[in-house]
Amino acid sequence: MNTYEQDQALSIEIARRVAEAGGRAMYVGGMVRDGLRGIPCKDIDIEVYGLTPERLRAALAPLGRVTAHGASFGVYGLEQSQIDIALPRRERCVGIRHTDFEVSVDPDMSFRDATRRRDLTINAMMRDVLTGELVDLWGGQADLEAGIVRHVSDATFPEDALRVFRAAQFAARLEATVAPETVALCRGMAVADISHERVYDELAKALLKARRPSVYFRVLLEMDHLREFFPELAACIGVPQNPVYHPEGDVFEHTMLVVDCAAALREQARYPLEFMLAALFHDLGKVVATEIRPDGKITAYGHEVLGLPDCERQLRRLTNQASVIKYVTNMAKLHMRPNMLAGAKSKKKKTRQLFDLSVCPEDLILLARADASGKLDNPYDPENERFLRERLDDYRHVMTRPMVTGRDLIDAGLRPGPDFSRYLDRARQLHFAGLNRERALKQVLGEFREQGTGKREKGTGDREQGTGNREQE
Repeated sequence: MNTYEQDQALSIEIARRVAEAGGRAMYVGGMVRDGLRGIPCKDIDIEVYGLTPERLRAALAPLGRVTAHGASFGVYGLEQSQIDIALPRRERCVGIRHTDFEVSVDPDMSFRDATRRRDLTINAMMRDVLTGELVDLWGGQADLEAGIVRHVSDATFPEDALRVFRAAQFAARLEATVAPETVALCRGMAVADISHERVYDELAKALLKARRPSVYFRVLLEMDHLREFFPELAACIGVPQNPVYHPEGDVFEHTMLVVDCAAALREQARYPLEFMLAALFHDLGKVVATEIRPDGKITAYGHEVLGLPDCERQLRRLTNQASVIKYVTNMAKLHMRPNMLAGAKSKKKKTRQLFDLSVCPEDLILLARADASGKLDNPYDPENERFLRERLDDYRHVMTRPMVTGRDLIDAGLRPGPDFSRYLDRARQLHFAGLNRERALKQVLGEFREQGTGKREKGTGDREQGTGNREQE
């Protein structure tokens, strides 16, 4: 597959072939928008005017095998590249779904008619591939420079309800303001029938490409469209927090600060999108756990566990990916503990157990940092992260030492059964407590014999499950 630089060179060769055939090739979309911002765009989209589908394919044929990404929609490509080459087309909405459009290719369509169907003015600009001439019929360049996200047409914009979420994610990515008339138009659009996959895609762009993803959610709130796909997040609005620890305000405000802090750390994360989702949904449990005591103190004890059902419900509204749901719920459950253990300078056994429970200890440390940083007038103590990273190195080292295995237990005379996993887990905790394999095996066998004689099994409560920690607020 071509590199980006090769595709750039190929796009010029495509434009030359098109011109020789009597047509004109125009860059559209991100190539123009991001180019004006001085940012490379890796998605090269070209729209060809003045050629029929047959003549376009003939012009492209000498450059490689022509592929049809959607022949009925007039979208083509070359096998070795990622360039999308499209013909202008007319669309007519015939239903409520994003696929409910009648589409017809029109090579002779005017630039004005072609760009009127674009969603936003900043996306409706075109640039001639060969000459560099900018075609901007809707004021996209001025809006881009002014930091305004504005729709192109009152008539065509509402035909695809996903544009509500696209407007919000572009506002976040560009740190722009949505024009009042666009906000008003979006408020009147019904979005409930959009597929969750399409909303998830726009969410991912906001979380991964914006310096301040919080703008995405604030814009959706302004448009009255936060609750359809993010009801559990919206429920955080107005949920109070202890002002001593959270002078920023309610849980929603804290969450917005945390997700922006997480954005500054996401390049360090092993799983950037999942990490950002964990930052977004880590405190949903405060909605059900928050109490105002008779003395006026606000608490949210156990929110990291009580919120797991809501966290999973919110995630399943957006995605069916089991790995994503497992990661985010695991991180939400454990997010309180790293800073608690660091603040208490806990023993190595505790931090080893914590990291063993985590699906990604490295990202858990980053989440703890973002969570602690998402508070006004309460800077994060870098000593906490230093402590946690030293303890993570310790955990990794401990995991290289031999541990009691199922074969060891069988060789010692235990038969696999309902209690077998408990003995393996007990041996693992003894390993984290510093016992070598021989000593751990001996102790597990001793506890097994004591249990068999009716005595109380020792040490079964050593492992912390992260369910009894109190919020330190």
